[in-house]
Amino acid sequence: MIEFREVTKRFGRFTAVDRVSLTVNTGETIGLLGVNGAGKTTLMNMALGLITPTSGSIHALGMDLASQRVEILKRTNFCTTYATLPGNLKVRHNLEVFARLYAVGHPKEKVAELLELLEIGHLADKITGQLSAGESTRVNLAKALVNNPDLLLLDEPTASLDPDIADKVRKLVRRVQRERHPAILYTSHNMRDIHEVCDRVLFLHEGRILAEGTADEITARIDGRDLDDVFIKIARSEREALL
Repeated sequence: MIEFREVTKRFGRFTAVDRVSLTVNTGETIGLLGVNGAGKTTLMNMALGLITPTSGSIHALGMDLASQRVEILKRTNFCTTYATLPGNLKVRHNLEVFARLYAVGHPKEKVAELLELLEIGHLADKITGQLSAGESTRVNLAKALVNNPDLLLLDEPTASLDPDIADKVRKLVRRVQRERHPAILYTSHNMRDIHEVCDRVLFLHEGRILAEGTADEITARIDGRDLDDVFIKIARSEREALL
């Protein structure tokens, strides 16, 4: 569904992503882990075409992102805690606007379905700018599912959620994966998210992939007690543990 081929991104003298190659297949969820500044958000932004690679190429849905971005984005969507929806609109109006932007048939019915799915029907007529952080996250996730995307980018989707709602979001992502089979690129600092949702994990450090595999394979390879322990080792630049 999406493939990065030897992708590098530099900002002046700083290299944010360094010769990264990765593939996310249909129905597969890939977790991107790494400390702040490891390159996760840069990869996400390049996948959306918001920034372009310095070198290398990105292909999605069988098309070249550089030349066919509009066609690709029609079948793509994303959720991030770092972007907010217009705060002066009601929740249902915000979602209906995005449904129409994606040319979704019967937008009001689709929005009602998503509000029920995410258990936020009671927020439909609430002003978006008045939502709590957790409520905003769930509304953003509804926006991300409004066009039944083939490629779904989730950037910290359980951030700011209490454990109960975070668990429901994880179960929802797995349900979407089973029923609709999108390719999902997923970033999180919550190791439970990664264990429960992701088929494979890529650890990024200083723009490079240092480890790849299932959560258990990476934990064993780096001789950690669990993913949290592995994360701490990488964050503290214990590179000898990765050799």
